[in-house]
Amino acid sequence: MDYKNAGVDIEAGYKSVELMKEYVKGTMRPEVMGGLGGFSGAFSMAQIKNMDNPVLLSGTDGVGTKIKLAFILDKHDTIGIDCVAMCVNDVACAGGEPLFFLDYIACGKNEPEKIATIVKGVAEGCRQAGCALIGGETAEHPGLMPVDEYDLAGFCVGAVDEKDLITGNDIKDGDILVGIKSSGVHSNGFSLVRKVFSMTREALDTYYEALGTTLGEALLTPTRIYVRALKSVKDSGVRIKGCSHITGGGFYENIPRMLPDGIRAEIYKDSYEIPAIFKMLQEDGDISRDMMYNTFNMGVGMVLAVAKEDADKTVEAVNAAGEQAFILGKASAGEKGVTIC
Repeated sequence: MDYKNAGVDIEAGYKSVELMKEYVKGTMRPEVMGGLGGFSGAFSMAQIKNMDNPVLLSGTDGVGTKIKLAFILDKHDTIGIDCVAMCVNDVACAGGEPLFFLDYIACGKNEPEKIATIVKGVAEGCRQAGCALIGGETAEHPGLMPVDEYDLAGFCVGAVDEKDLITGNDIKDGDILVGIKSSGVHSNGFSLVRKVFSMTREALDTYYEALGTTLGEALLTPTRIYVRALKSVKDSGVRIKGCSHITGGGFYENIPRMLPDGIRAEIYKDSYEIPAIFKMLQEDGDISRDMMYNTFNMGVGMVLAVAKEDADKTVEAVNAAGEQAFILGKASAGEKGVTIC
């Protein structure tokens, strides 16, 4: 009896590391010390010494049950982007620059090529966010997980000068809410998605004119990473007062997280075109409007609160970074919460 007979293939682990190294190299930053394969990842903090009062930020998340679609479609090259996005967008929400990222993959069986493909997506997400992938772990769990399944989670550390923290504390009546377009469902609400749509290969491979693609491709579209867009706004001279990453809980849970007491968000539902995938979900699942806004991002991945005079400049800066922004609503005096109007 040996470890391989017990279900853990050490040699496969070595091969996974070798295959993923080429992707990890593309995420390196000057601050990274050492290479992949050590017991820990080292990252120099020398550059943040120039900040008046540096603050470390952190974020950790997974991709939820969206990963089930990757299994069904046997497509694993984008799910890593989702994992990175869920973490780095939260760090960016506080005004921070993501510095480095670590991933954790738990699998029933280590298939080196599949693991490397997953990490390729993680590396692409890190590249988009400008952070370094400095380490991770692939854990083989025979008997605990099916041999053809895995789970993925990540952890990000970022930094910001205290004076540049985005807290939402001074959002006031009359401030403007700017929405940034999502790429679709992102990585939240998939437990409901999987109840609405048939989760078979045939159903997911069905092409829909309204979507311009197959259902599976639309649903697996990776989460947008907004780090560069927020940096573009900051570099334009605009001070972002508040920022909300629209994840699980949709508008009703996430937007109030950036609001101070006594301020309510008014969202103009006709200020943008709701993507077809959400219309399909609502119609096919017979889901109420409030439940849609309480579960999904409805085509808005991030919401920024800025002074009225900065609204147009904010939209221009976001668009210049390659994203799509629009005036989504405004902040008004009232009980903290959200009104869809």
